[in-house]
Amino acid sequence: MSETCSHDCLSCSSNCGERTAPQSFLENPHPMSSVKKVIGVVSGKGGVGKSLVTSLLSVLMQRKGYSAGILDADITGPSIPKVFGLHQRAQAIETGILPVVTKTGISVMSLNLLLENETDPVVWRGPVIAGTVKQFWTDVIWEDVDYLFVDMPPGTGDVPLTVYQSLPIDGIVVVTSPQELVGMIVGKAVRMAELLSVPVLGIMENMSYFECPDCHGKHSIFGESHIDEFAGELGIDTVARIPMSPALAAACDAGAIEDFKGDFLDKMAEKIETAVPLA
Repeated sequence: MSETCSHDCLSCSSNCGERTAPQSFLENPHPMSSVKKVIGVVSGKGGVGKSLVTSLLSVLMQRKGYSAGILDADITGPSIPKVFGLHQRAQAIETGILPVVTKTGISVMSLNLLLENETDPVVWRGPVIAGTVKQFWTDVIWEDVDYLFVDMPPGTGDVPLTVYQSLPIDGIVVVTSPQELVGMIVGKAVRMAELLSVPVLGIMENMSYFECPDCHGKHSIFGESHIDEFAGELGIDTVARIPMSPALAAACDAGAIEDFKGDFLDKMAEKIETAVPLA
């Protein structure tokens, strides 16, 4: 053993005689929870639409007859309650915390459902944020959830690592936008998942194009898309595109995401069904 050994075999590449098996950091869910599959929605940076994709996928899976849930792990930027029009606070009972249920039956837990005022800032350091994410898994009673979608914090730092190691992530959906810089950053998020042996189910390009309501021509506001090339380089076979839609934006602002109809996520939902089956 080296004199400089940190005793952290999980992050060490040396093959010394004192090496032990990697330690599992998975947290047990609440004893009363029943969650069959956990899907992470990730990106390398903020502002590309992770919360939008998380919300749309949960709505679509609920329409397909599954029981969906959302764990909002973006603690400092919780926007999930807004798009669903949720303003009531989550209820704490003697045995745990009950998520708030949307009008179509989607279970949601977000920090904004625990704050006294929705606009109060969350001025916390990383370890506190990471601990809160764990509690959303260990202390919340997720009843009969088929697919739990985790709206991940952006980047590849401490909190995303905590989510990957603490929750049994069955696969991730990657969100990007047409700009090449964003694509490069998201590549880092994809490779982080690969390092942690988490399957990448597909990639979604948000703000991909704008369709003219008069001529129905598609215009690339942020430049021509390179998503297919980008996905090919990363070995990702499922790609979906979300247009810049005034109707979708209005639905989010009104808290009516469950009323919005669109078919651009159907392919991704089918991928989740086949790649992460319940049986």
